[in-house]
Amino acid sequence: MKPRVLVIGSINMDLVVRVDRMPREGETIIGREFQTFPGGKGANQAVACARLGAQTFMAGRLGTDPFGDALLENLRKDGIDTAHIARDPGAPSGTAMIIVDKSGQNSIVVSPGANMRMKPSDADALDELIRRVNCVVVQLETPLEVVSRALDLAQKAGVKSILDAGPAVKCPMSILKKADVVSPNAVEAQTLIGKKITTVDSAKRVAKSFLSAGVKALALKLGANGSVVATKDKLLHVPAVEVKAVDTTAAGDAFTGALALALAEGNEWLAAMRYANYAGAFAVTKPGAQPSMPTRAELQDFMSKNKLAAAK
Repeated sequence: MKPRVLVIGSINMDLVVRVDRMPREGETIIGREFQTFPGGKGANQAVACARLGAQTFMAGRLGTDPFGDALLENLRKDGIDTAHIARDPGAPSGTAMIIVDKSGQNSIVVSPGANMRMKPSDADALDELIRRVNCVVVQLETPLEVVSRALDLAQKAGVKSILDAGPAVKCPMSILKKADVVSPNAVEAQTLIGKKITTVDSAKRVAKSFLSAGVKALALKLGANGSVVATKDKLLHVPAVEVKAVDTTAAGDAFTGALALALAEGNEWLAAMRYANYAGAFAVTKPGAQPSMPTRAELQDFMSKNKLAAAK
């Protein structure tokens, strides 16, 4: 049977403009091409899971606008079960304004819209489904009380849970401790625990701080520097795959989706983190959020052509 993953989270339309460089404060610059892509951290992760081979369920909230229609249809094209996505006439679908420079780095502003109108009762309605899946994935682009309730239900059901701690917002440690895995990037980790990451060694120290605060396991994303996995008996740096970045948007979501799939399949930590690193690296080689999520065959081919150094 395919592993079953439930993603509870955000669904956005990404409005992307490419520029030669990021504008300075108060400056107007001329951009290059403009494109729209389906996005949202939750939806991106659901697409990643589905393309990598999971039976994937998506729960969230969209407006009744044309963006909502397009976003819902796009998820269905990837075979994702959308029965638990509500349409809300009281708010527009979420959008993200994304600037991408010529090196592939990005700057993002999210207008959450209907995503932030989710309620704990939406999580309660998923109780029976949560009991049937192998992994539950949440992020911080929906209300914290929804995230907290979903993690409570996963914990009660004995189902593995991953909290992708993005975007960089304050989240109480009491919520972080409910997840089986917390996965921030370096900026998000600093926001959560107040310690800056500048090197791999400092990332390991920060990872230890999360464990000391009660987090069960940390999958810390470091972009071009790879990732750090920290559990009660493991602290390892997993190097990155060296690639030419086209667009870093949603690379972290590809990582999280692949991590969820690998853990749902029963892989051990190091193998799961290596798989996630490969997925994140693949994603930066293509433009757009969901268009950059790899299929299982694409990722296997990418892995065969790119060597990953040993973790240490």
